[in-house]
Amino acid sequence: MISCKNIHKSFGLLKVLKGINLTIPQGEIVSIAGPSGAGKTTLLQILGTLDKPDSGDIFYGDLNINSLKDKESASFRNKNIGFVFQFHQLLPEFTALENVMIPALIGKSKQSEAEKRAKEILQFLRLSDRMEHKPAALSGGERQRVAVARALINNPSVIFADEPSGSLDTKNKEELHQLFFDLRDRFNQTFVIVTHDESLAKLTDRTIYMKDGMIVE
Repeated sequence: MISCKNIHKSFGLLKVLKGINLTIPQGEIVSIAGPSGAGKTTLLQILGTLDKPDSGDIFYGDLNINSLKDKESASFRNKNIGFVFQFHQLLPEFTALENVMIPALIGKSKQSEAEKRAKEILQFLRLSDRMEHKPAALSGGERQRVAVARALINNPSVIFADEPSGSLDTKNKEELHQLFFDLRDRFNQTFVIVTHDESLAKLTDRTIYMKDGMIVE
């Protein structure tokens, strides 16, 4: 599914990634763990096409995404990748339903189709009675589930999550963790999760440990 070969990334004189080699099969839930500054988020951003490595190759199947131009990369990301962040990143002026629809509309789906799909996902995530609420009127757990729904709207093959449960209490954290596995079982999606949460890392199919810009499995 995803394969990266000899990925290097520096910011100025700081070497952040030092030759990452990694393969993630379709349908696997992988956690990336390690101390702060290990390069976890940088790797996640590069795998998710939000940034480019200084050298090395990243393949989704047979496609080398480093060969894509900016517009091609943005289109590929919109169709194939979903993101969940620690602090939701929902647009406060839009309802839960509208927030979920946005990636579909950017991908040029018809409004009626985007709305139908968004409602189906929100219902699956037990948010059918919260669709017309704006983020400020939702609990932390509800906001994060809306963020997950938004990540799912274009039926991506892979979802990248950066500390997705970091701002949640224990109950909502456990529910979110279980949700990832429920979604994998239902849609066979791949999840790549950066986390400091040992309880989540232990649940995943595999944990990749990083230190000083390298994988230290």
